[in-house]
Amino acid sequence: MAEDKKPTPVSALGEFGLIDKLTADFVPVNSSTIKAVGDDAAVVGYGGEKMVISTDLLVEGIHFDLAYTPLKHLGYKSVVVNLSDIYAMNAEPKQITVSIAISSRFTVEALEELYAGIKLACSKYQVDLVGGDTTSSLTGLIISVTAIGEAEESALTYRSGARVGDLVCVSGDLGAAYLGLQILEREKRIYLEHPDVQPELENASYLLERQLKPEARRDVIHFFKEVGLKPTAMMDLSDGLSSDILHICKQSGTGCEIDEAAIPIAEEAYHMALQFNMDPTTCALNGGEDYELLFTIEPEDETKLTGEFSFSIVGRITEKASGYHLISKAGHRHALKAQGWSHFLPAAE
Repeated sequence: MAEDKKPTPVSALGEFGLIDKLTADFVPVNSSTIKAVGDDAAVVGYGGEKMVISTDLLVEGIHFDLAYTPLKHLGYKSVVVNLSDIYAMNAEPKQITVSIAISSRFTVEALEELYAGIKLACSKYQVDLVGGDTTSSLTGLIISVTAIGEAEESALTYRSGARVGDLVCVSGDLGAAYLGLQILEREKRIYLEHPDVQPELENASYLLERQLKPEARRDVIHFFKEVGLKPTAMMDLSDGLSSDILHICKQSGTGCEIDEAAIPIAEEAYHMALQFNMDPTTCALNGGEDYELLFTIEPEDETKLTGEFSFSIVGRITEKASGYHLISKAGHRHALKAQGWSHFLPAAE
């Protein structure tokens, strides 16, 4: 008699493995479905410009902690992280919907603060709030935002377009948001033990802003259009460079080499990592929530990456058979593994 199969914990698959497993048998039946599950956003078309759709769910206690996250900042961030997915498709966001589930501890005034942040993000990025839903929650706050954008089909950029020889690039700098989170968690622990102690936030404003009020890189997409550059592949950096470059490689059927010395790390992040006895490179590779753009370009397009925008060429795309590697500052090759932030923790024993 065969033994009963042991149930598989969700943590064994991780976020993307779970999505792959649950959606493996879904085959699009409508001609208007151009890109379904598997990228930063879905793409549908009914003639003319294509519609790009992305959705994100933010859960209290998993994605944010209201002990140190102002509701206005949370509202702003909940919009921005969705718009970032639209920009990662080389598209322009136009509308959002917002749905919330709230427990009885939230007042009308508190929710007005949340929506003040949502309104601020809509104003800055010129998107319209066009709908949503509200319902009750037994505990905590849940926010679901759907972003809708548009782009010409020829402009759309997927994760699957990287080719051997392409250069791997990132906008901005990496690791600051993760270190901002470490500061907030440290101050929370201190406050819980010693409520009268003032928070130690000197020289931390940049890191805290990167965590609490990130910005989507609309300027990068506009820059691409200005200089006539279309990346071969692109996604936003939400889970960490190590995890996200592997998504591009696996969907493109390639390998990669990342140069440690070329990874951009802000001076504030570098010094704060050392204060926490952390390796700055590890923070940049695995921290997540940077919401910068990770993209690949053909080598001949390197000359277009000039001007006032901050870009770094951090590696190159290689043959799939060569694998995924980090080239250390000393020139040693190390296997590059997906060690970014995971939505699913292992089940308790």
